[in-house]
Amino acid sequence: MNTKNFWSASLSLLSLLVVAGCLRAQRGNPTSSPPSPALGSFFVATNGNDQWSGALPAPKPDGTDGPFATPARALKATRDFRQQDAAPQVRLTVWVRRGSYFLDQPLVLMPQDSGLMVAAYPGEAPVLSGGRPVTGWHETALDVKGLWVADVPAARDGKWPFHELWVNGRRAVRARHPNKGYLAVAELPDKASDWTKGNSRFRFREGDLKAWDTVTNAEVVVMTKWVESRLPVVGVDEKERLVRFGKRSVFSLEPGDLYYAEGALDFLDQPGEWCLDSAAGTLYYWPLPGETIDRVQAVAPVLAQVVRFEGRPEAGQWIERVTFSGLTFSHTEWCFPQGFSAGEHAPLIDPAPAAEVGGFGQADIGVPGAVWGQGMRHCAFEQCAFSNLGDYGLELGRACSENRVEGCEFAGLGAGGIKIGETAIRRNPADESRANEIGHCRIHDGGQMFHSAIGIWIGQSPGNRLTHNVIHDFYYTGISIGWTWGYADARATNNTVEFNHVHHIGVKSDGDGPILSDMGGIYTLGKQPGTTIRNNLWHDIAGIRYGGWGIYFDECSSGILAESNVVYRTTHGGFHQHYGETNLLRNNIFAFARDQQLQRSRPEDHSSFSFQTNIVYFDSGSLLGGNWSNDHYLMDWNLYFDARADAKPETLRVGPCSLQEWRERNHDRNSIVADPLFVAPEKNDFRLQPGSPAFKIGFQPIDMGSVGP
Repeated sequence: MNTKNFWSASLSLLSLLVVAGCLRAQRGNPTSSPPSPALGSFFVATNGNDQWSGALPAPKPDGTDGPFATPARALKATRDFRQQDAAPQVRLTVWVRRGSYFLDQPLVLMPQDSGLMVAAYPGEAPVLSGGRPVTGWHETALDVKGLWVADVPAARDGKWPFHELWVNGRRAVRARHPNKGYLAVAELPDKASDWTKGNSRFRFREGDLKAWDTVTNAEVVVMTKWVESRLPVVGVDEKERLVRFGKRSVFSLEPGDLYYAEGALDFLDQPGEWCLDSAAGTLYYWPLPGETIDRVQAVAPVLAQVVRFEGRPEAGQWIERVTFSGLTFSHTEWCFPQGFSAGEHAPLIDPAPAAEVGGFGQADIGVPGAVWGQGMRHCAFEQCAFSNLGDYGLELGRACSENRVEGCEFAGLGAGGIKIGETAIRRNPADESRANEIGHCRIHDGGQMFHSAIGIWIGQSPGNRLTHNVIHDFYYTGISIGWTWGYADARATNNTVEFNHVHHIGVKSDGDGPILSDMGGIYTLGKQPGTTIRNNLWHDIAGIRYGGWGIYFDECSSGILAESNVVYRTTHGGFHQHYGETNLLRNNIFAFARDQQLQRSRPEDHSSFSFQTNIVYFDSGSLLGGNWSNDHYLMDWNLYFDARADAKPETLRVGPCSLQEWRERNHDRNSIVADPLFVAPEKNDFRLQPGSPAFKIGFQPIDMGSVGP
């Protein structure tokens, strides 16, 4: 396959980004007319006053009354109103005016807040920020003409050790080495007892690292397998080419693993970068062309979360029917705070103390959501934005059921987009998260700090629906469902994934990556009877060493139906099953995988899967990869086509077999080898022309017109 075609972004991406920009410009409460003062309505404005009544949308000319100044004060007013019981049937509403609201602590909703609506004032787009503005900028002569500096006393001695900074609405680059791309581990002087034991030092290539004056303020971010580790630098020995860390990597490193370093003042060498000297309480920033010191707007994160839903399911006290509409949640950060204990989120096989390990075993699962909830039922987020965040956007944790996230945008994420459920199995049905719906959302540009985070993650949670979303530009997986390895008890059943568009996973649309392995457009774990993956579009998915798959059924994925999906441009296969049983793949299109089109890894005594009425179209690599021994799988009524100019149908190899030998093993006896006559596969148009031989195997046309928001 043409390399340029593989790595280029499709024209559809450009249109998606334009639409996303329009959506952001239009975001705000969709109500067409401004709300009037009414019983049970309260207003918040940046020019308000918490001593006023909050009953007016704007201050009175004489300054005697008007809106509140803070959302927390408005929340208190709704509680006071409800305690008066003056009008129990009134829908309480907090209208938030334009501007940024810098919170001192998260806005906490409790069961008594049930029925509340918090909405953007019509036509306005307020921001609930977990950050703090950085002001008092001035120029410094520190080796660089035009470098800006600000005093941040609260940062001294690690009291405000932020790792992210947003300047003029853009995530600025923490001073980085190298500025672009990655370095590679040269050698490992310490041999780990097994791959689950990490390393606290490695040997670098000549000249890659130096014993800079400020190098012990830096972190090395190193990628191995499917995780990254953030490792504080203790020292660099240039002669021995050794770098030592205060933590160890999650898993054992390998020569060739990619890494970069960030956070040292010596790395501050180009416009757009910043660095915090926490000991001195000094923040440095090298402005981009066109930025002026008198108009700069810089925000650094203070809080890990901006909103918390604190239901008490153990006491039967739920937060119900709360709606957030048209608001933006921004400027949070979570980065292994002092005293953090990994607990259940420690590396999966080696639960070592968090103080020793610089990451998580998978999916950066211990990173919280900027908006976090437990004990939520029938709540909604409508037309909200979760943007410029340092952690996951939204987390629906324990006992969160039948909630709805509709038409929201998740962008500029330090970790992932949405987490649903938990890693633990809850035995009490009331404690289990279930039946949540994520629809018509745009989730993109994630993993910017925690690279192995996921677009949408579902843990031990059944009955959720993911429909009409677009997910793109993550270094790891687009959608992940399940958290059970092997044939043990699992609760991620009856989930529905339909009409989603997931692309540029592993490799980003700007060409960055891949940096991790073992990912998929969709990734599943454990027994999942009733889970359906239908009518989705998956493409441009890449792993660095292995494992850039479109549909990836990992350990014991079972009982899953995948039908009428289109998968194309993957590095390691359109479909892979590690092991599992009773999975059914039918009426899918798999095209243009680089190495092999389909992969099976572990033979088992039972049947692995049924693969029927699918089209497999390729011009690179082989048809099958992995282990196809023991014949415990059903493959028939498929269409295969090798589109290379020198390929001939009669010489098609099916794994180690000729087609005739394969059929003698009782596979694909009714399948055909022929050109399916796609309209324009080189332009990603996989519609079938009239007369396509695919109709002879019973293939039904797949309508991609309804995919995405």
